[in-house]
Amino acid sequence: MTRKLASLAPWVLVVALAFSAALVAQGRQGNAPLGEIGAIGGGAKRAPAPTGPVPRLPDGTVDLSGLWVGGGPVQDIEKEGGLEPGTLELLMTPEARRIFASRKPEDNPHFACMPMGIPRATPYPFRMIQTPTHTKATHIFILQEGNIHSFRQVFMDGRQHPKELDPSWWGHSIGRWEGDTLVIDTVGLNDKSWFDNRGYPHTEKLHIIERWTRVDEGHLTLEVTMDDPGAYTKPWTAKFQARLTGLPGDELLEYICQENNQYGIAQGK
Repeated sequence: MTRKLASLAPWVLVVALAFSAALVAQGRQGNAPLGEIGAIGGGAKRAPAPTGPVPRLPDGTVDLSGLWVGGGPVQDIEKEGGLEPGTLELLMTPEARRIFASRKPEDNPHFACMPMGIPRATPYPFRMIQTPTHTKATHIFILQEGNIHSFRQVFMDGRQHPKELDPSWWGHSIGRWEGDTLVIDTVGLNDKSWFDNRGYPHTEKLHIIERWTRVDEGHLTLEVTMDDPGAYTKPWTAKFQARLTGLPGDELLEYICQENNQYGIAQGK
């Protein structure tokens, strides 16, 4: 018996070390306060986001550049978006309530490397790029590090939504400035993404209005209104905040999610 226990000891140690490493990684990615252990990876201590004046482009437009973390729900859109618990279940249609109740964590499309949709966020950073930068921007691109290194395209040239759209993960977004607030209007979304890890659903009727405001140098707020008569009985609004990463030189890193993508432990169980 003693020999058997001794032979098992190395394997017990390996399992324990792996479990500890998983807990550390989880803390770094999603559970650490944004001002402490680096939610963008690396485990670095990060200074509080700066509170200086709002930077501007040469034409006077608010400069949204920088590497941001946050700005949307991850685990629970009600809790993280300032909604009372149970709000969305009360607003859901019977069919949406049925879909919500049937969803399981392993069904989450984001865990299978699919785009996260809007307004969902990840523990990883994103960057807004206004182009051109020397005159009024015609496009804004929102680059995401997490999951599939994906991007959103926001048209700022005054165009309207097409009359016919093929539903997609990011939909069709048009933007405009209201003072110092960027307003993004999005339609044409498919119904595949979840609003958060809990699995709140939506339909292809979803119409989203985002209001992004850079309140100072290091803080960016988002007020987002979801209007989906296919899943909710009336529009509802959630609020989030993003902050600069706090370290100069931070950049988006390569994040590959397509290779042997499986949920959970080995063999996809």
